[in-house]
Amino acid sequence: MHVAFFVLLCSSLTRYLIVHPGAPSTPWVIVLAFALALLYVLGPILGPQHAGARGAAPGTAAGLWLAAVIGVWFALVILAPSFGWCAVPLYYTGLRSLSPRYSIILIALMTAIVVGAQAKLRLRYGFDPNLLFAPPAGAAVATAVFIYSQRQAERLHTVITDLVRTRRELAATERREGMLAERQRLSMEIHDTLAQGLSSQQMLLQAAERLWDSDPAAARRHIRTAESIAEHNLAEARRFVHDLAPADLAGGGGLGEALRTLADRETSGTLQVRFHQDGTPATALPERVQAALLRIAQGALANVREHAGATTAALTLSHLDDQVVLDVADDGRGFDPVEKPGGLRGHGLPAMRARVRQLGGTLTIESTPGEGTVLSAAIPLVPDTVT
Repeated sequence: MHVAFFVLLCSSLTRYLIVHPGAPSTPWVIVLAFALALLYVLGPILGPQHAGARGAAPGTAAGLWLAAVIGVWFALVILAPSFGWCAVPLYYTGLRSLSPRYSIILIALMTAIVVGAQAKLRLRYGFDPNLLFAPPAGAAVATAVFIYSQRQAERLHTVITDLVRTRRELAATERREGMLAERQRLSMEIHDTLAQGLSSQQMLLQAAERLWDSDPAAARRHIRTAESIAEHNLAEARRFVHDLAPADLAGGGGLGEALRTLADRETSGTLQVRFHQDGTPATALPERVQAALLRIAQGALANVREHAGATTAALTLSHLDDQVVLDVADDGRGFDPVEKPGGLRGHGLPAMRARVRQLGGTLTIESTPGEGTVLSAAIPLVPDTVT
């Protein structure tokens, strides 16, 4: 529009100088044309900044500037009707400067001025319908296009604002979900390692205190066992803080060797733990599956030691064609799954279920009062659930 304005202004001035050479009003036309060009150039400084888009009225300086532009243009049209072509770019100046209501009034007045000036010039040729209807039609089209474009821009601005806000809310939600997932991971790791280890140490130290006077040798054995558990838990803590594999898997012997080591470590004078492995995996199990099953075995043996009152427990790892199954059985006191569907109190079983669910597996518990308990964790060997 800026380029069109200056092209129309120059062409109108050139036409006037060619058609009316030496006319008495020529100096005034030239002065007014340069004044209009200067005022138009000063528009970004003095003019309103898209007041119509915000629905606000222009300030004093901007209002005076707009009045000066329209006034100089009006004087030019009176002296030389060909300057009426400059009205189209000025329509957009008014639309950008004023609210829609006032800009439409201004455009109607400018159109009437153009029609009147052109009619006075060509009256000697008779009535011309184009002269009467073409300028209003052009003004209407220019106004409609601008208002439509302005509304589309406002809608687009609203959509972009909503999109940015939604993206920020989504990012905040993802951060919260990440924090909750990390908290859940840490809580399960702490329960299956540090908490169980501290519980074992407490029991061993209490037993050592009871035997300190009557059986010093047994008391010292309990203390050494507690020290070994503390050392192992320290290694576990360092590893899960860095999201590494459990310490028993760090040696590279695989899940079977880690479960065998766990069974040997959990065997004590009151609880005998055995390990058995059925089948051989066709390929190495994913680290997530190995870590989850080892943690489940640790949690299950901790429950056996603290709640079941069992004398023997068995870990069985079965490698099937489409899944791997870990069974933990004990000969303890058991419980009634109907009366206690969630099992024993605490966080152990919920943590086990969460680990199995994350890998698309199932966790089942079979128990009868007085006949022990069997816990079974089955994880499918499907790439979508273990990668």
